Amino acid sequence: MTSPAAPIAVADPATAIVLPERAWREREAAHEARADALTRAHRDRAARRERHPIEDFLFTYYSYSPSLLRRWHPGPGVDLDGAAGDARAAWRWYSPGAASGSLTVDPAAIRAEKAPMLGAIERMLRLTAARPASFGCFGLHEWAMVYRQPEHRHPVPLRLGQAATDEVVDAHDLRCTHIDAFRFFTPEAVPRNRFAPTRESQPQLEQPGCLHANMDVYKWVVKLGPLVPGELLLDAFELARDIRYLDMQASPYDMEPWGGDPVRIETAEGKAEYVRRQRGFAERANALRARILAAAFAVDA
Repeated sequence: MTSPAAPIAVADPATAIVLPERAWREREAAHEARADALTRAHRDRAARRERHPIEDFLFTYYSYSPSLLRRWHPGPGVDLDGAAGDARAAWRWYSPGAASGSLTVDPAAIRAEKAPMLGAIERMLRLTAARPASFGCFGLHEWAMVYRQPEHRHPVPLRLGQAATDEVVDAHDLRCTHIDAFRFFTPEAVPRNRFAPTRESQPQLEQPGCLHANMDVYKWVVKLGPLVPGELLLDAFELARDIRYLDMQASPYDMEPWGGDPVRIETAEGKAEYVRRQRGFAERANALRARILAAAFAVDA
């Protein structure tokens, strides 16, 4: 097990990759165009003061702005030729590269200021990826958030109505392992859950079958900042966006007006569909975890 104090990879200047200015500017422009495409609908709705209960969640729950997604980093061990005269020269965590006029990400400076946080993120990523995935929750965490409660977090009608929604919860075993879902359970739902997640037990309970743990890969990438290439940041955002759709499709809410055709987890067919997609997300999330560890930390993922 890697300790929380494990060092971040610091590139040897003699072996650093040197990206010609034209090459890295093309990558940066492609990144910005991709980020703009991913956030355009959200930005347009914000300008009209409209909300989409599925797609806008990522910008409110995580509180990361669209502008953050536009900022491209090459990751450690890459010299950006000619970048010293760019606005990037004023960004934190960059220092002169080996080549004259180049800039590179400075992992040592990041480590000096953020070692505890970085160690905690590495530990979370490694432990989660190594744990067997569990596929028996069927997304019932969202149902537990409205269980026997007339007031709901989202102003959206329940697909089955309150009484039938409560019956679905009564008929199932709650198996939520994620603290940031469990903390929204209604008081009546809390004792029905097989686990009692806390912030302290989070590293021991996170597992790659959990939709919310896999959405959080996006959060970890953001917190790692320049230690992770920009392309990986957008891949993590896309995964979180896709997971959010299933999360709401399988929820008790009627999401059809927003393109969320229901995954009816109260039926055998709905459960099978949920698990099939849940497995796919687990594979995608673990692949991203491996890429993050390989990019940001010294020990090979």
